Amino acid sequence: MSSPPAARALTAQDNDFIEVYPDVLTPAQCASLVERFSASGDTVPGRVGGGVMPDLKDSRDLTISGREEWRDVETTLNLAVFRGVIAYLRRYPHTLIAPLMLETPGDDGKSHRLTPERMAVMDDEDLAPVIRTVLRPGSINLQRYSANRGGYPYWHCELYPRDPRAETLHRHLLWTIYLNDGFEEGETEFLYQQRKIVPRTGSLLIAPAAFTHTHRGNRPKGDDKFIATSWVLFQRAEQLFGAG
Repeated sequence: MSSPPAARALTAQDNDFIEVYPDVLTPAQCASLVERFSASGDTVPGRVGGGVMPDLKDSRDLTISGREEWRDVETTLNLAVFRGVIAYLRRYPHTLIAPLMLETPGDDGKSHRLTPERMAVMDDEDLAPVIRTVLRPGSINLQRYSANRGGYPYWHCELYPRDPRAETLHRHLLWTIYLNDGFEEGETEFLYQQRKIVPRTGSLLIAPAAFTHTHRGNRPKGDDKFIATSWVLFQRAEQLFGAG
């Protein structure tokens, strides 16, 4: 297992909330996952919010969450992403603090408002359960974009009011782990930030899910592109506040 990712130093010029953490998976882990995915007979055409629309998204997808035979991979990916989320929250603590007025026990045994300063001195072991109280992992998709044809050229964000239970509105962060490189282009391109993320095997991308980070997946040239992707969601209100 690779070491936890380190957050980059915050600067005024580099504050676009798009973070890339290298080597969250090893090349061997990525190659094994690509091989296993390629051998699966369960892939389906990629979908967007409105259904299968190849002019918007052209891919072969496999949702591994809820499949017993993929549970080991789901666990590995979620653990790698969680390490990245901890690093992300340490750089942008208001990702966790701003939506909720959180309180955690202090040294005096009393509850105190969670602040960026208090978060900064919490070790990962103490911070992890706070994160899990507020946030949860989404369903993981493995995706293959065929060389010179596949892609997700439609500018989109990850929030939309589609499903009756509003799960898509609970998405807080998006993430992608790039499982291969060696092709040209195929970047994840963010519209307003004017930034292209070049895929590197084993690297993890984390960014906000809202319209501020509208993005697209550019077409890979010369070879297929493989990714694992999902979201970090808020816990549902009944989980956070009770059913009453």
